[in-house]
Amino acid sequence: MKPTDYNFRVKDSILGIQFLFVAFGALVLVPILTGLDPNVALFTAGVGTLVFQLVNRSAVPPIFLASSFAFIAPISYGVKTWGIAATMSGLVASGLLYVVLSFLIRFKGDNFIHKLLPSIVVGPVIISIGLILSPVAVFMAMGKTGDGSIQLIPFEQAIIISMVSLFAMVFISLLGKGIFKLIPILGGIIAGYVVAMIMGVVDFSLVSKAAWLVMPNFTAPEFNWQAIIFILPIAIAPAIEHIGDMLAISNVTKVDYLKKPGLKNTLLGDGLATSVASMFGGPPNTTYSEVTGAVTVTKAYNPAIMTWAAIAAILLAFVGKLGGLLSTIPVPVMGGIMLLLFGIIASIGISTLTRANVDFNCPRNLIIVSMILVFSIGGMTFDFFGVPFSGIGLGAITGIVLNLILPEARKEDHIL
Repeated sequence: MKPTDYNFRVKDSILGIQFLFVAFGALVLVPILTGLDPNVALFTAGVGTLVFQLVNRSAVPPIFLASSFAFIAPISYGVKTWGIAATMSGLVASGLLYVVLSFLIRFKGDNFIHKLLPSIVVGPVIISIGLILSPVAVFMAMGKTGDGSIQLIPFEQAIIISMVSLFAMVFISLLGKGIFKLIPILGGIIAGYVVAMIMGVVDFSLVSKAAWLVMPNFTAPEFNWQAIIFILPIAIAPAIEHIGDMLAISNVTKVDYLKKPGLKNTLLGDGLATSVASMFGGPPNTTYSEVTGAVTVTKAYNPAIMTWAAIAAILLAFVGKLGGLLSTIPVPVMGGIMLLLFGIIASIGISTLTRANVDFNCPRNLIIVSMILVFSIGGMTFDFFGVPFSGIGLGAITGIVLNLILPEARKEDHIL
């Protein structure tokens, strides 16, 4: 069977559940960190994957879509500032931005997006996302709330739990074999959770109170201009990430998905999946590299396997006990996981710059990267017509504008 063939066979359901298992740790981590409902995230990951497959039915890549890490910071800020419903309006708009980009690519060609969003802009934006999140990870690893204001678990216990979670994930990533190498997040959570249980800091009362079958806490979006303008620019980074993911799955399957169904369709599917997820109160969707890794190991190229994974995710969303169990995970467990994950996000940004061979002897490049990092991380705020721009969004807009208006540096202007 070719990688582009779609065969819906019941026997592939077991493989589908396995792929969901690979994605599970990262999938539920985003809603847990941002105050969203993990059961809703499961539901929207399944629905989003099916939407993506429907849009790309001419040649469906074997990928699974679920919670995007790029949006953790803006969702956390949005939920605290405007509430979940208003934040969802910003996330719906982010998905629609993908749709607009897909149509621009359809009419102007694939090179358009690289001209608008080159590595010199995308790299430092990704770095900013990881560094802005790092204090949250440190506070949680020490047993505090994400803002560091309240000590939830004594420091002596919290630091042991978080370090066990961190190093379990590190060693699974480095030493794991086969399918186990693909679930370092899940392995780290389990290791930290076991230590937390031994220390007596896990409260199982939420599990006993939860019903077996429940309706997830769906939340419809409420229109909010401030949330939209704050979150919209952040969609730039995962839009570029999408291209890398399509290249990765193309290399694995030896099928050029950038040619058929084409970036214009895969980006459209990703955008619609994100908007649909946000309509229900779930985090934005993105293609999961963990699942692509699992496809590489198993050689299971039939995209119908991802359909089974999506169906399993939707069914699990209605299991109340699962949501109750996830809510018992202590803060230091998640903090330990986040210490590495957020550092990796920043490192990916650095990698984006190095792979593109960005010349840092060039003053123009130094100016663009410096302004993005300082505006994003330093807390700069501009107020346009009563709407504040700050953080990653401001940094991304600054980078795009500078890249478009700054003249190319002359050879003699390069720093030696």
